[in-house]
Amino acid sequence: MKIGELAKKSGVSIDTVRFYERRGVLPPPERQPSGYRIYNGATIERLRLAKELQALGFTLEEVIDALHSFEAGDPSCSQERWRLEKVLKRIDDKVAELRRTRRDVLRVLADCSAGKCRFQNTGLPGPA
Repeated sequence: MKIGELAKKSGVSIDTVRFYERRGVLPPPERQPSGYRIYNGATIERLRLAKELQALGFTLEEVIDALHSFEAGDPSCSQERWRLEKVLKRIDDKVAELRRTRRDVLRVLADCSAGKCRFQNTGLPGPA
């Protein structure tokens, strides 16, 4: 199949397919004498897996590493679990950061409600 059909069946754009090829998510495709790329059904599954891993929070580099691991053999959950644990740690860290930021915003809002607006009397020049 050609790149447009692959993109449509995979649920990604043609630009995404090309980007994934450049980054190593997809192996270089075979080409027709005319230069058109030719893909097989396995590429659809590879694209879907890459998108699924990204949806779980994997970075593109982590997706590439995981795909290379899958190619090297038949990985088990116990061998690959660390990848998900790493993503979960990153998510937990981000959630903690967002909670801290939320508390800070609530504190500033409380100050505003108490008449202690942080946006007044800052010593900064006002609008001209």
